[in-house]
Amino acid sequence: GDPLFVREGQGVVPTPLADRLWPDIQGALALLRQAVHRSQVFEPARDISQITLAMNDELEPSILPLLVRKLRELVPTLRIASVRLDRASLRADLAAGRLDCAIDIAQPVSADLCHTLLLQDEFVVVSSASVNAARPLDIQSYLAAQHVTVSSRRTGRAVEDLGLAKLGLERQVVMRCQHYEAACRVVAASDLLLTLPRRQAEAIHASVKNVILTLPVELPKMELHLYWHRQRETDPANHWLRKQVLAVMTPPRAS
Repeated sequence: GDPLFVREGQGVVPTPLADRLWPDIQGALALLRQAVHRSQVFEPARDISQITLAMNDELEPSILPLLVRKLRELVPTLRIASVRLDRASLRADLAAGRLDCAIDIAQPVSADLCHTLLLQDEFVVVSSASVNAARPLDIQSYLAAQHVTVSSRRTGRAVEDLGLAKLGLERQVVMRCQHYEAACRVVAASDLLLTLPRRQAEAIHASVKNVILTLPVELPKMELHLYWHRQRETDPANHWLRKQVLAVMTPPRAS
């Protein structure tokens, strides 16, 4: 009930109480103006300090270095976490903000998850240089050979085996491992073959000098998608992150 203003002449003047309150009110209004400004103007270096991406272990070596270089060029102080993808909890993790985005092969998802194509990649075959002197590989020798496959799951067919099954074909898988680089090193020391996306094969080729061969059967290309939660669709920080990931992963168009 204390007055803040009293009449004086043709106007009003603040009371001593109003004079005491004004500095705090002025500070609060300044913070309010700053908050409104930040909601309208997104500045990555100011407004984003950490991101968390989920992807499978086998994708990380070929994707993460490119993303880290791009993101830290734009925001040098950015903290980046790459964590293992858990498809069973993906929706909940994206909804709760535990993940900003996820990178995975094409998967059926619920209506509240958004996704976009990052890239399509053809499958190739890797063989030991001592076993295969870069000679063409035909379908008969491919199916007669023994193979190593890569999967983060303990059991179940790999994507390439599902593609072969649709064509009525089946290869002899005698080994299963978790990482493409480990599989490439196994191939280098054996007569096993490895079928994998070209992007992974070329990324590992510099350190493991196997032979990259054309797959002798036409399989659907492997698709990588970027996933995020619909409630983050218009969030400036998430939109910025998606834009950078797409820029890194989308090959430039030929002129």
